[in-house]
Amino acid sequence: MLLLFETPGGFALFKVLDEGKLSKVEDLGKEFSSPDSARKVVKLKAFSKFENTAEALEAATKIIESSTSKGLRKFLRANCDGETLGVADSKLGNAIKDKLKIECVHNNAVMELMRGVRSQLTELISGLATQDLAPMSLGLSHSLSRYKLKFSPDKVDTMIIQAIGLLDDLDKELNTYAMRVREWYGWHFPELAKIIQDNILYAKAVKLMGCRDNAAKLDLSEILPEEVEAELKEAAMISMGSDVSDVDLMNIKELCDQVLSLAEYRAQLYDYLKSRMNTIAPNLTALVGELVGARLIAHGGSLLNLAKQPGSTIQILGAEKALFRALKTKHATPKYGLLYHASLVGQAPPKLKGKISRSLAAKSALAIRYDALGDAQDDSMGLENRLKLEARLRNLEGKELGRSAGSAKGKPKIEAYDKDRKKGAGGLITPAKTYNPSADAVLGRTPDSTARKFEVEPAKEAPASGEEKKEKKKKKRAEEETTVPGDRNGTAEQDGEGEAKKEKKKKKKHQAENDGVQNEAENVEEGGKKKKKRKHSEAEQDEESEMPSKKKEKKKKKKSGD
Repeated sequence: MLLLFETPGGFALFKVLDEGKLSKVEDLGKEFSSPDSARKVVKLKAFSKFENTAEALEAATKIIESSTSKGLRKFLRANCDGETLGVADSKLGNAIKDKLKIECVHNNAVMELMRGVRSQLTELISGLATQDLAPMSLGLSHSLSRYKLKFSPDKVDTMIIQAIGLLDDLDKELNTYAMRVREWYGWHFPELAKIIQDNILYAKAVKLMGCRDNAAKLDLSEILPEEVEAELKEAAMISMGSDVSDVDLMNIKELCDQVLSLAEYRAQLYDYLKSRMNTIAPNLTALVGELVGARLIAHGGSLLNLAKQPGSTIQILGAEKALFRALKTKHATPKYGLLYHASLVGQAPPKLKGKISRSLAAKSALAIRYDALGDAQDDSMGLENRLKLEARLRNLEGKELGRSAGSAKGKPKIEAYDKDRKKGAGGLITPAKTYNPSADAVLGRTPDSTARKFEVEPAKEAPASGEEKKEKKKKKRAEEETTVPGDRNGTAEQDGEGEAKKEKKKKKKHQAENDGVQNEAENVEEGGKKKKKRKHSEAEQDEESEMPSKKKEKKKKKKSGD
């Protein structure tokens, strides 16, 4: 009986010397307590060494999958002739029996033999030391783990996380340095900031020009267009900036060198990030772009962690503060986070951004899982999904146009108007105050009557004499008679009745006005009489008070005369 044993260095075949001991399974462990006793039970017959790590990995994966590799089949054919073979896996034994027609055994005795051989492996196989076996085991285990996890050193997303973080930091630093150059050189040439808007071109122009007096002599056509160059030279002749020393210009030029070197390094870093994204996540890059995809991976921690997230989480990734604030205040939750910067969401109109971001998040979740766990390295799935999303966007835009212009049947869609409901939202708003036209209606009045009203009001304010009032009344009656239509043909009786009614109404009005005027006059006269009576009574009281005083004086005179 032979025993097949797998080691990190190769396959080993052991010959069982005493098969009678296999009947006592409980005592087999004691037989391998020492190397000498182990050599009495089994003996090495043949050994097949692995040529390299790739061959070892292939053989190990085949055994894990319960199949035989090409090298194992050759080894068994050469050394197993008409003997039974003890194996550690029953499925592997069945595969060997089917392909090589070798009888295989898998039972408790074989497993005990395997444990014993493993404990005395270095003693049973000459030339295989413990210090050599440990590194081989470690290397094979790492290779096997990478293979099982579909891991590749080219798919390390840590580099993407670091690169996108550095790119954002470079953008901030570059912007700060460029603004410092503008502010510093602006004391010498303030007009240049409005002429050149781009920060990199501004730094190049300042570095090449130096003092503004040199602008007329220099040729800036390599940096700037002809129109901008001409405008710059004209502004340099009439600039209002102050003069600066050579030391100041030297420091400004050094700062310009820093800006240009940072810009150059940023361009290199962006190219590196673009290549890494196309290698690690090609489908995600095809959907949302390099920068947005890299920020999603950095926000999720890794590509594998991002692959575990649903589409709804990817949709609002980057808007966590807004989400929890909305949940706390019971308002509407955000529709997009980092995906807002994707080109597909940017193309959509404002009303459709939410729908497109939701569809893009769902497709992005599929693309991320395919990139993280799939075997293919192409971007066909991402491009296909992008075409679908673009078609959906065109479809939604067409529906929106059809809804505004009319339905498919040619009839416009008419919605019930509710003045208290806000358009597009479900909340009620306070109704706006509407103009009430019935408040200024002039039914039953003619322009003449309104004019008469304005003529009568000042008369009430300043009461006139009786003669003036009578004259005004006569004038009004004459005007009213002239306004009465003179047609008495056909319906003379009806016109007469209508005129009689009008005259009666007018007479009643005039009588009421006359009564009011008479009452006013009477009130005025009564007031005058009351005033006279008061004066008369006061005079009488004075006279009465004077009378007793005069009588007393007369009595005193009489007494003195007597």
